[in-house]
Amino acid sequence: MDDAIPQNFTQPRPGEDREIVQSVLRALDVLRSFDRQTPRQTLSQVAERTGLSRATARRFLLTFTHAGYMEQDGGRFRPTAKLLELGHSAVASLGLWDLARPVMADLSARLGEAAFAAVLDGQDALYVAHAPSPGRVVAVGIAVGRRLPAYCTSVGRVLLAGLPDAALAQAMAALKPTAFTANTVTSKAKLREIVEQTRRDGYAIVDEELEVGLRSVSVPLRAPGGAVLAALNVCGPSSRVTAEALHSRFLPEILQAADRINRSLRD
Repeated sequence: MDDAIPQNFTQPRPGEDREIVQSVLRALDVLRSFDRQTPRQTLSQVAERTGLSRATARRFLLTFTHAGYMEQDGGRFRPTAKLLELGHSAVASLGLWDLARPVMADLSARLGEAAFAAVLDGQDALYVAHAPSPGRVVAVGIAVGRRLPAYCTSVGRVLLAGLPDAALAQAMAALKPTAFTANTVTSKAKLREIVEQTRRDGYAIVDEELEVGLRSVSVPLRAPGGAVLAALNVCGPSSRVTAEALHSRFLPEILQAADRINRSLRD
């Protein structure tokens, strides 16, 4: 879970503190204590990471378990896939995917490769929408609900680039990059340079960093105020998608598609 404060978060004005439900904030702390590095935790670990007493942490964990958002395996707790419903509901409430799906389908048909959309969830890119490549026997093995490391995916780099400076600094500090292929960038300093370049360019291209034989390009989808809501992506096997084609053919098409979706959100 992401510890960063959302870009549209508004601090309570003086006198409004009494309207804040502290138990909700503590419950969110419990959820955010689970991340890629610690997907399963004991009660003691949750209490230590959140600063809550064991009794309070236990009540929150049992409540989440009762509601189906957490499951217990022996003495350890872990979030369930049902938590994805909350993120999907939040994004769906914006009407984003109703607008994006036909554009993504058109993009996929024009390029002959699968189109995806993802949001940032902690250190991961969470895939939330998919337009399959038409008539392809060899398809990219990514499905809605899949999580991949943000640092070595083009969607993840676009989403990291969309964070405010303070939130990006927190995200970069928490990174523990490992190599998936010989091309994977694992230097934090280099990754920060790449994310900054992504901010300036407005897109990210990843060439066989997550998986040998896979290339991808991603661009941001923005709220009317300019905040990055999600990343739009097209990817394909290197046997069909050359590095040159990503720049010359794929990038103009995906930028145009993102602009169509962004303009629809503003209208």
